[in-house]
Amino acid sequence: MAHRIRPRLVALRWPPGPPAAAAIAAVWARGDAVLPLDPGWPPDTLAAALAALRPARLEGPDGGEDLPDPLALADGTAAVVVTSGSTGAPKGVVLSHAALQASARASLARLGATAADRWLCCLPLHHVAGLQVLVRSRLLGSDPVVHARFDPAAVAAADATLVALVPTQLRRLLDAGVDLARFRRVLLGGAAAPAGLLREAADAGVAVVTSYGMTETAGGCVYDGVPLDGVEVRLAEGDRIAVRGPILADGYHGRPDLTAAAWRDGWFVSADRGAWDDDGRLRVLGRADTVIVSGGENVAAEAVEQVLVEHPGVAEVAVVGRPDRDWGERVVAVVVPADPAAPPTLADLRAHARARLPAAAAPRELVVVDALPRTALGKVARDRLRLPDPDR
Repeated sequence: MAHRIRPRLVALRWPPGPPAAAAIAAVWARGDAVLPLDPGWPPDTLAAALAALRPARLEGPDGGEDLPDPLALADGTAAVVVTSGSTGAPKGVVLSHAALQASARASLARLGATAADRWLCCLPLHHVAGLQVLVRSRLLGSDPVVHARFDPAAVAAADATLVALVPTQLRRLLDAGVDLARFRRVLLGGAAAPAGLLREAADAGVAVVTSYGMTETAGGCVYDGVPLDGVEVRLAEGDRIAVRGPILADGYHGRPDLTAAAWRDGWFVSADRGAWDDDGRLRVLGRADTVIVSGGENVAAEAVEQVLVEHPGVAEVAVVGRPDRDWGERVVAVVVPADPAAPPTLADLRAHARARLPAAAAPRELVVVDALPRTALGKVARDRLRLPDPDR
Protein backbone atom coordinates (compact mmCIF):
# COMPACT_ATOMS: atom_id res chain seq x y z
CA MET A 1 0.00 0.00 0.00
CA ALA A 2 1.45 3.36 -1.02
CA HIS A 3 2.13 5.86 1.71
CA ARG A 4 -0.25 8.82 1.54
CA ILE A 5 1.77 12.02 2.03
CA ARG A 6 -0.76 14.79 1.59
CA PRO A 7 -3.47 15.12 4.21
CA ARG A 8 -7.12 14.77 3.33
CA LEU A 9 -9.59 17.41 4.46
CA VAL A 10 -12.11 15.81 6.81
CA ALA A 11 -15.27 17.76 7.55
CA LEU A 12 -16.45 17.16 11.12
CA ARG A 13 -20.04 17.72 12.16
CA TRP A 14 -20.12 16.63 15.77
CA PRO A 15 -22.16 17.88 18.72
CA PRO A 16 -20.25 20.57 20.62
CA GLY A 17 -18.11 19.67 23.59
CA PRO A 18 -15.79 16.74 24.33
CA PRO A 19 -16.97 14.56 21.38
CA ALA A 20 -15.98 17.28 18.92
CA ALA A 21 -12.59 17.74 20.62
CA ALA A 22 -11.95 13.99 20.48
CA ALA A 23 -12.91 13.86 16.79
CA ILE A 24 -10.46 16.66 15.95
CA ALA A 25 -7.67 14.88 17.84
CA ALA A 26 -8.42 11.63 16.00
CA VAL A 27 -8.21 13.28 12.57
CA TRP A 28 -4.92 14.92 13.44
CA ALA A 29 -3.55 11.64 14.82
CA ARG A 30 -4.01 9.94 11.46
CA GLY A 31 -2.33 12.78 9.57
CA ASP A 32 -5.37 14.46 8.08
CA ALA A 33 -6.70 18.02 8.34
CA VAL A 34 -9.98 19.09 9.90
CA LEU A 35 -12.80 21.22 8.58
CA PRO A 36 -14.81 21.76 11.79
CA LEU A 37 -18.41 22.62 10.94
CA ASP A 38 -21.07 24.36 12.99
CA PRO A 39 -23.40 21.53 14.08
CA GLY A 40 -26.28 24.01 14.14
CA TRP A 41 -26.13 24.76 10.42
CA PRO A 42 -29.34 24.02 8.51
CA PRO A 43 -29.08 21.58 5.58
CA ASP A 44 -28.81 24.30 2.90
CA THR A 45 -25.90 26.03 4.69
CA LEU A 46 -24.12 22.71 5.18
CA ALA A 47 -24.56 21.81 1.53
CA ALA A 48 -23.19 25.20 0.42
CA ALA A 49 -20.12 24.81 2.65
CA LEU A 50 -19.37 21.31 1.40
CA ALA A 51 -19.78 22.44 -2.22
CA ALA A 52 -17.50 25.44 -1.78
CA LEU A 53 -14.78 23.82 0.35
CA ARG A 54 -14.87 20.31 -1.17
CA PRO A 55 -13.56 18.14 1.69
CA ALA A 56 -12.56 14.53 1.01
CA ARG A 57 -14.71 13.12 3.80
CA LEU A 58 -17.59 14.01 6.13
CA GLU A 59 -17.72 12.47 9.60
CA GLY A 60 -20.14 12.70 12.50
CA PRO A 61 -21.61 10.63 15.34
CA ASP A 62 -23.39 8.33 12.88
CA GLY A 63 -20.27 7.49 10.91
CA GLY A 64 -18.57 8.92 7.85
CA GLU A 65 -18.58 8.96 4.08
CA ASP A 66 -16.05 9.79 1.39
CA LEU A 67 -17.03 12.73 -0.81
CA PRO A 68 -16.40 13.18 -4.54
CA ASP A 69 -13.95 15.58 -6.21
CA PRO A 70 -12.07 16.87 -3.13
CA LEU A 71 -9.67 19.81 -3.29
CA ALA A 72 -6.04 18.94 -2.63
CA LEU A 73 -4.24 20.20 0.47
CA ALA A 74 -0.61 21.08 1.02
CA ASP A 75 1.45 18.83 3.25
CA GLY A 76 1.41 20.11 6.83
CA THR A 77 -2.13 21.51 6.68
CA ALA A 78 -3.92 21.20 10.02
CA ALA A 79 -7.29 22.84 9.45
CA VAL A 80 -9.55 24.79 7.16
CA VAL A 81 -11.66 27.12 9.26
CA VAL A 82 -14.74 28.89 7.94
CA THR A 83 -14.48 32.58 8.71
CA SER A 84 -17.15 33.97 11.02
CA GLY A 85 -19.46 36.64 9.69
CA SER A 86 -18.79 35.75 6.06
CA THR A 87 -21.51 36.30 3.50
CA GLY A 88 -22.23 34.50 0.26
CA ALA A 89 -20.19 31.36 -0.47
CA PRO A 90 -18.33 30.10 2.62
CA LYS A 91 -14.64 31.10 2.75
CA GLY A 92 -12.21 28.68 4.37
CA VAL A 93 -8.90 29.78 5.88
CA VAL A 94 -6.08 27.24 5.48
CA LEU A 95 -4.04 26.89 8.67
CA SER A 96 -0.92 24.74 8.92
CA HIS A 97 0.21 22.89 12.02
CA ALA A 98 3.25 25.19 12.02
CA ALA A 99 1.09 28.35 12.12
CA LEU A 100 -1.22 27.05 14.84
CA GLN A 101 1.70 25.92 16.97
CA ALA A 102 3.66 29.14 16.45
CA SER A 103 0.62 31.10 17.61
CA ALA A 104 0.03 28.79 20.57
CA ARG A 105 3.66 28.93 21.71
CA ALA A 106 3.76 32.72 21.51
CA SER A 107 0.46 32.95 23.39
CA LEU A 108 1.58 30.63 26.17
CA ALA A 109 4.86 32.52 26.52
CA ARG A 110 3.12 35.90 26.77
CA LEU A 111 0.66 34.53 29.35
CA GLY A 112 3.45 32.91 31.34
CA ALA A 113 1.71 29.54 31.15
CA THR A 114 3.32 26.47 32.71
CA ALA A 115 2.61 22.76 32.90
CA ALA A 116 0.61 23.48 36.05
CA ASP A 117 -1.96 25.44 34.03
CA ARG A 118 -5.14 24.04 32.53
CA TRP A 119 -7.36 25.64 29.90
CA LEU A 120 -11.12 25.91 29.97
CA CYS A 121 -12.72 25.90 26.51
CA CYS A 122 -16.25 27.28 26.35
CA LEU A 123 -15.87 28.66 22.81
CA PRO A 124 -17.08 26.86 19.67
CA LEU A 125 -14.52 24.43 18.27
CA HIS A 126 -15.49 25.33 14.71
CA HIS A 127 -13.90 28.76 15.30
CA VAL A 128 -10.17 29.34 15.52
CA ALA A 129 -10.41 30.65 19.09
CA GLY A 130 -11.81 27.34 20.31
CA LEU A 131 -9.43 25.32 18.17
CA GLN A 132 -6.47 27.20 19.61
CA VAL A 133 -7.42 26.21 23.15
CA LEU A 134 -6.92 22.59 22.05
CA VAL A 135 -3.54 23.38 20.47
CA ARG A 136 -2.29 25.33 23.50
CA SER A 137 -3.36 22.48 25.76
CA ARG A 138 -1.47 19.95 23.65
CA LEU A 139 1.69 22.03 23.92
CA LEU A 140 1.25 22.28 27.69
CA GLY A 141 0.71 18.53 27.89
CA SER A 142 -2.61 18.88 29.68
CA ASP A 143 -6.22 18.02 28.85
CA PRO A 144 -8.50 21.05 28.51
CA VAL A 145 -11.87 21.28 30.17
CA VAL A 146 -14.26 21.41 27.20
CA HIS A 147 -17.84 22.59 27.66
CA ALA A 148 -20.60 21.75 25.23
CA ARG A 149 -22.08 25.21 25.64
CA PHE A 150 -21.44 28.38 27.56
CA ASP A 151 -22.96 28.27 31.03
CA PRO A 152 -21.90 30.63 33.85
CA ALA A 153 -22.46 28.01 36.54
CA ALA A 154 -20.26 25.53 34.68
CA VAL A 155 -17.53 28.15 34.25
CA ALA A 156 -17.70 28.90 37.97
CA ALA A 157 -17.17 25.22 38.78
CA ALA A 158 -14.50 24.43 36.17
CA ASP A 159 -11.15 23.07 37.33
CA ALA A 160 -8.99 25.36 35.20
CA THR A 161 -6.59 28.28 35.56
CA LEU A 162 -6.84 29.84 32.09
CA VAL A 163 -9.91 30.66 30.01
CA ALA A 164 -10.60 32.31 26.66
CA LEU A 165 -13.79 34.37 26.43
CA VAL A 166 -15.56 36.86 24.19
CA PRO A 167 -16.90 40.11 25.67
CA THR A 168 -20.51 38.90 25.75
CA GLN A 169 -19.47 35.93 27.88
CA LEU A 170 -17.45 38.12 30.23
CA ARG A 171 -20.45 40.43 30.61
CA ARG A 172 -22.74 37.52 31.52
CA LEU A 173 -20.25 36.04 33.95
CA LEU A 174 -19.83 39.35 35.78
CA ASP A 175 -23.60 39.85 35.89
CA ALA A 176 -23.96 36.34 37.35
CA GLY A 177 -21.43 37.13 40.08
CA VAL A 178 -18.96 34.43 38.99
CA ASP A 179 -15.58 34.78 40.72
CA LEU A 180 -13.32 35.13 37.68
CA ALA A 181 -10.42 36.29 39.84
CA ARG A 182 -9.66 32.62 40.47
CA PHE A 183 -8.46 32.30 36.86
CA ARG A 184 -4.82 33.25 36.50
CA ARG A 185 -5.58 34.85 33.13
CA VAL A 186 -8.76 35.59 31.16
CA LEU A 187 -7.92 35.93 27.47
CA LEU A 188 -10.55 38.19 25.92
CA GLY A 189 -11.02 38.43 22.17
CA GLY A 190 -13.37 37.87 19.27
CA ALA A 191 -14.82 41.39 19.38
CA ALA A 192 -13.99 44.82 20.76
CA ALA A 193 -14.50 45.05 24.52
CA PRO A 194 -16.25 48.18 25.85
CA ALA A 195 -14.06 50.23 28.16
CA GLY A 196 -16.69 50.05 30.89
CA LEU A 197 -16.63 46.24 30.79
CA LEU A 198 -12.86 46.18 31.17
CA ARG A 199 -13.03 48.60 34.10
CA GLU A 200 -15.68 46.48 35.81
CA ALA A 201 -13.58 43.34 35.34
CA ALA A 202 -10.50 45.08 36.74
CA ASP A 203 -12.48 46.26 39.76
CA ALA A 204 -13.49 42.64 40.35
CA GLY A 205 -9.85 41.56 40.34
CA VAL A 206 -10.06 39.74 36.99
CA ALA A 207 -6.72 39.45 35.17
CA VAL A 208 -7.95 40.22 31.65
CA VAL A 209 -5.60 40.13 28.67
CA THR A 210 -7.22 41.61 25.55
CA SER A 211 -6.49 39.87 22.29
CA TYR A 212 -6.70 41.09 18.70
CA GLY A 213 -6.47 38.80 15.71
CA MET A 214 -8.49 36.81 13.22
CA THR A 215 -8.71 33.40 11.64
CA GLU A 216 -6.09 34.43 9.07
CA THR A 217 -3.57 35.04 11.89
CA ALA A 218 -4.36 31.74 13.64
CA GLY A 219 -6.27 33.67 16.30
CA GLY A 220 -5.09 36.48 18.54
CA CYS A 221 -1.70 37.86 17.55
CA VAL A 222 -1.68 41.15 19.51
CA TYR A 223 -2.13 41.03 23.30
CA ASP A 224 -2.96 44.23 25.17
CA GLY A 225 -1.91 46.20 22.10
CA VAL A 226 1.53 44.53 21.82
CA PRO A 227 2.26 42.00 19.03
CA LEU A 228 3.24 38.53 20.20
CA ASP A 229 6.90 37.59 19.87
CA GLY A 230 7.73 36.88 16.24
CA VAL A 231 4.74 38.85 14.94
CA GLU A 232 5.18 42.08 12.98
CA VAL A 233 2.37 44.63 12.61
CA ARG A 234 2.29 47.74 10.44
CA LEU A 235 -0.37 50.07 9.08
CA ALA A 236 -0.92 49.75 5.34
CA GLU A 237 -2.81 52.05 2.99
CA GLY A 238 -5.93 53.50 4.60
CA ASP A 239 -4.52 52.64 8.05
CA ARG A 240 -5.44 49.01 7.51
CA ILE A 241 -3.70 46.64 9.90
CA ALA A 242 -1.19 44.35 8.20
CA VAL A 243 0.42 41.35 9.91
CA ARG A 244 3.48 39.24 9.10
CA GLY A 245 4.97 36.25 10.88
CA PRO A 246 4.91 32.47 11.32
CA ILE A 247 1.32 32.63 12.59
CA LEU A 248 -0.15 33.52 9.19
CA ALA A 249 -2.53 31.21 7.37
CA ASP A 250 -1.59 29.88 3.94
CA GLY A 251 -4.56 31.50 2.20
CA TYR A 252 -8.17 30.76 1.34
CA HIS A 253 -9.01 27.18 0.41
CA GLY A 254 -9.52 26.88 -3.33
CA ARG A 255 -9.56 30.68 -3.80
CA PRO A 256 -6.20 31.85 -5.17
CA ASP A 257 -7.85 35.11 -6.26
CA LEU A 258 -8.89 36.04 -2.72
CA THR A 259 -5.54 34.86 -1.37
CA ALA A 260 -3.59 37.08 -3.76
CA ALA A 261 -5.74 40.09 -2.81
CA ALA A 262 -5.14 39.74 0.94
CA TRP A 263 -1.58 38.33 1.15
CA ARG A 264 0.87 40.88 -0.25
CA ASP A 265 4.64 40.37 -0.17
CA GLY A 266 4.38 38.16 2.91
CA TRP A 267 1.94 40.43 4.75
CA PHE A 268 -1.71 39.73 5.42
CA VAL A 269 -3.63 42.98 4.99
CA SER A 270 -6.76 42.90 7.11
CA ALA A 271 -10.03 44.80 6.77
CA ASP A 272 -9.41 46.44 10.17
CA ARG A 273 -8.17 50.00 10.63
CA GLY A 274 -5.69 50.80 13.37
CA ALA A 275 -3.52 53.45 14.98
CA TRP A 276 -0.51 53.48 17.28
CA ASP A 277 -0.97 55.01 20.71
CA ASP A 278 1.70 57.25 22.24
CA ASP A 279 3.05 54.27 24.18
CA GLY A 280 3.45 52.21 21.01
CA ARG A 281 0.42 49.99 21.50
CA LEU A 282 -1.90 49.10 18.66
CA ARG A 283 -5.40 50.52 18.91
CA VAL A 284 -8.02 48.92 16.64
CA LEU A 285 -10.35 51.55 15.22
CA GLY A 286 -12.80 49.17 13.58
CA ARG A 287 -13.36 47.55 10.24
CA ALA A 288 -12.88 49.54 7.08
CA ASP A 289 -16.17 48.13 5.80
CA THR A 290 -18.14 49.47 8.78
CA VAL A 291 -17.40 53.09 7.95
CA ILE A 292 -20.68 54.93 7.38
CA VAL A 293 -20.62 57.73 4.81
CA SER A 294 -23.30 60.19 5.93
CA GLY A 295 -23.63 63.54 4.22
CA GLY A 296 -20.14 63.13 2.78
CA GLU A 297 -18.58 62.55 6.22
CA ASN A 298 -16.91 59.26 7.22
CA VAL A 299 -18.29 57.90 10.50
CA ALA A 300 -16.56 54.96 12.22
CA ALA A 301 -19.33 52.78 13.63
CA GLU A 302 -17.17 51.32 16.40
CA ALA A 303 -16.12 54.78 17.61
CA VAL A 304 -19.78 55.77 17.96
CA GLU A 305 -20.53 52.53 19.80
CA GLN A 306 -17.74 53.14 22.29
CA VAL A 307 -19.28 56.49 23.19
CA LEU A 308 -22.93 55.44 23.24
CA VAL A 309 -22.31 52.40 25.46
CA GLU A 310 -21.10 54.79 28.16
CA HIS A 311 -24.59 56.32 28.35
CA PRO A 312 -26.25 55.12 31.59
CA GLY A 313 -29.39 54.09 29.72
CA VAL A 314 -27.52 51.79 27.32
CA ALA A 315 -26.63 48.19 28.13
CA GLU A 316 -25.46 47.23 24.63
CA VAL A 317 -25.38 49.04 21.32
CA ALA A 318 -24.57 48.41 17.68
CA VAL A 319 -24.21 51.22 15.15
CA VAL A 320 -24.89 50.63 11.47
CA GLY A 321 -25.59 52.65 8.36
CA ARG A 322 -28.90 52.41 6.54
CA PRO A 323 -29.76 53.89 3.14
CA ASP A 324 -31.10 57.44 3.34
CA ARG A 325 -32.50 59.57 0.53
CA ASP A 326 -30.95 62.80 1.81
CA TRP A 327 -27.79 61.67 3.61
CA GLY A 328 -26.78 58.67 1.51
CA GLU A 329 -26.53 56.71 4.74
CA ARG A 330 -27.90 57.61 8.13
CA VAL A 331 -26.31 56.58 11.41
CA VAL A 332 -28.56 54.14 13.24
CA ALA A 333 -28.12 53.14 16.90
CA VAL A 334 -29.56 49.73 17.75
CA VAL A 335 -29.79 49.72 21.54
CA VAL A 336 -30.45 47.20 24.28
CA PRO A 337 -31.61 49.48 27.12
CA ALA A 338 -30.28 49.14 30.65
CA ASP A 339 -33.89 49.49 31.84
CA PRO A 340 -36.39 48.13 29.29
CA ALA A 341 -39.13 50.16 30.94
CA ALA A 342 -37.25 53.43 30.42
CA PRO A 343 -35.11 53.27 27.26
CA PRO A 344 -33.05 56.30 26.25
CA THR A 345 -34.49 58.62 23.63
CA LEU A 346 -32.90 59.54 20.34
CA ALA A 347 -32.43 63.09 21.63
CA ASP A 348 -30.58 61.72 24.69
CA LEU A 349 -28.19 59.70 22.55
CA ARG A 350 -27.59 62.49 20.03
CA ALA A 351 -26.68 64.92 22.80
CA HIS A 352 -24.41 62.31 24.42
CA ALA A 353 -22.64 61.60 21.11
CA ARG A 354 -22.25 65.24 20.08
CA ALA A 355 -20.51 66.03 23.36
CA ARG A 356 -17.61 63.78 22.34
CA LEU A 357 -17.85 63.19 18.59
CA PRO A 358 -18.25 65.20 15.40
CA ALA A 359 -21.85 66.15 14.60
CA ALA A 360 -22.06 63.67 11.70
CA ALA A 361 -21.50 60.79 14.14
CA ALA A 362 -24.64 61.51 16.17
CA PRO A 363 -27.29 58.87 15.40
CA ARG A 364 -30.27 59.90 13.31
CA GLU A 365 -32.35 56.85 14.14
CA LEU A 366 -32.82 54.78 17.29
CA VAL A 367 -33.97 51.17 17.32
CA VAL A 368 -34.64 49.58 20.72
CA VAL A 369 -34.29 45.78 20.88
CA ASP A 370 -34.26 43.10 23.55
CA ALA A 371 -30.95 41.65 22.34
CA LEU A 372 -28.43 42.20 19.55
CA PRO A 373 -28.10 39.44 16.95
CA ARG A 374 -24.71 37.79 17.34
CA THR A 375 -22.55 35.10 15.81
CA ALA A 376 -21.38 32.08 17.79
CA LEU A 377 -18.27 34.04 18.85
CA GLY A 378 -20.28 36.98 20.14
CA LYS A 379 -19.68 39.34 17.24
CA VAL A 380 -22.63 41.52 16.32
CA ALA A 381 -24.24 40.23 13.12
CA ARG A 382 -24.29 43.65 11.46
CA ASP A 383 -25.71 42.43 8.17
CA ARG A 384 -28.94 41.56 9.98
CA LEU A 385 -29.20 45.13 11.23
CA ARG A 386 -28.55 46.87 7.91
CA LEU A 387 -32.12 46.82 6.66
CA PRO A 388 -32.59 48.94 3.52
CA ASP A 389 -35.15 51.67 3.80
CA PRO A 390 -34.80 53.83 0.68
CA ASP A 391 -37.83 56.01 1.43
CA ARG A 392 -36.26 57.60 4.52
